[in-house]
Amino acid sequence: MIIDDESYDLIIIGTGAGGGTLAYKLAATGKKILILERGDFMPLAEQNRSNVDVFKRERYHAPEEWFDSAGEPFSPQMNYAIGGNTKIYGAALLRFREKDFESVKHQGGISPEWCLKYADFEPYYTEAETLYKVHGQVGNDPTDPARSADYPFAAIEQAPQMTDIYEAIAQQGLHPAPIPLGLTLQPDDPTNDAEVSGILPALRHENVTLKTGAKAVCLHTNPSGRAVKGVEAEIAGQSYLFLAEIVVLACGAVNSAVLLLRSRNDRHPQGLANRSDQVGRNLMKSLMTAVVQLSKKPNSGAFPKSIYVNDFYWGEPDFPYPMGHIQNSGGLLTDIIFAEAPPMLSGLAKFMPGFGLKQLATHSIGWWAQTEDLPDSNNRVRLENNKIWIDYTPNNLEAHDRLLYRWTDILKTLEKRLEGFQPGAMHPRGEVPIQVMANQCGTCRFGDDPNTSVLDGNCRTHDVDNLYVVDGSFFPSNAGVSPALTIIANALRVGDHLIDRLK
Repeated sequence: MIIDDESYDLIIIGTGAGGGTLAYKLAATGKKILILERGDFMPLAEQNRSNVDVFKRERYHAPEEWFDSAGEPFSPQMNYAIGGNTKIYGAALLRFREKDFESVKHQGGISPEWCLKYADFEPYYTEAETLYKVHGQVGNDPTDPARSADYPFAAIEQAPQMTDIYEAIAQQGLHPAPIPLGLTLQPDDPTNDAEVSGILPALRHENVTLKTGAKAVCLHTNPSGRAVKGVEAEIAGQSYLFLAEIVVLACGAVNSAVLLLRSRNDRHPQGLANRSDQVGRNLMKSLMTAVVQLSKKPNSGAFPKSIYVNDFYWGEPDFPYPMGHIQNSGGLLTDIIFAEAPPMLSGLAKFMPGFGLKQLATHSIGWWAQTEDLPDSNNRVRLENNKIWIDYTPNNLEAHDRLLYRWTDILKTLEKRLEGFQPGAMHPRGEVPIQVMANQCGTCRFGDDPNTSVLDGNCRTHDVDNLYVVDGSFFPSNAGVSPALTIIANALRVGDHLIDRLK
């Protein structure tokens, strides 16, 4: 093992929504910061954004093998590159609602209370929206939480066909709203991400060093086990040891848990910072289903997503439990996750025989139905024989099914009113499989009780004084909307704490 001759004030492992944002926040402190990323810069390519190739399975899958609870291997949809999974996300950046931070009764169980509340995150949501250049509009969504500032940029214009649909949804007494999107609006790469808003600005500071192709494999502690002294990483087949005063994990909810489990030692026999036996448990990744409208009128297949509906977020009179969130996918040729739903695509081929893949995409409008899954200690990340196992059984299914039923009914109604649709047409759907690791969270939950949580309110591990986690691992519960903006806001919040600690 090669011991690096530098000593750092802080090491950040991972460059996604958590790690990239934290690097930006801390760069101006002048402290010596090392960023480790197992991937490299992702080259811009037409196939990344606007080509039929997005439908080819496993284009965006990591070159590694995980196992499901039945022992079946799969290649996870993960992006190991500068910016992490924000390089392949949809850039929908919504705040959690105030009630998402409280204990909430769902049809399938209880969503637990957070140790911090919406008011603690609100200023950081505002900071995050500015940093990631969020384009949105206040006032349409009745579930919108209180805010101290408007969106920094106006909502984007909708494609003409989506404007008609937007108005038809509103005519049914619902409250469609423009999706808040983090955008650069650059022609070659229009979405904003952690590379653009986090890592690149951080690297303008001489005190920040980035090492790519660096896979963290173990954290080494001092003899007492109360502090991490070094991070072992593999670079080009060689083992290196990097030393730092503070270490921050931002590898994603799965890989941060794996790194802690792999770093077990005599002082931490169940895994580092795992005295509570909660590391890896309570994995959540949202219930997501793609629903497709078949259109007789062609579209570009590449228009941006622009509509969301939260009228069923907290339920409805005959089902007083949260149901979830609806948004359009944008053009199917730009939606990466649609590649993960082969049953849906085969359904399209059935109803539109003789059409090629591009023709199918340009005669379709996609929608996402998303419902909160609930924490379950049996849904977990395990490390067995140095292999990653994902034990995950979906829950809260009735709420999701009701959301799908209600939305399909709404689509049928608007199709009767609009030209270009065939009334009574089927709506093919595809469930997102386990391979998709979008919205992963919960594996190192934060809380006040060290017996039931891994992290404290500042996302520092209860068991190791200088070890933090700032990806989605810290979530005690999920929500009906994407976790991305909350991960970004939390990284900014933890950044303020670390700035004080580093003084």
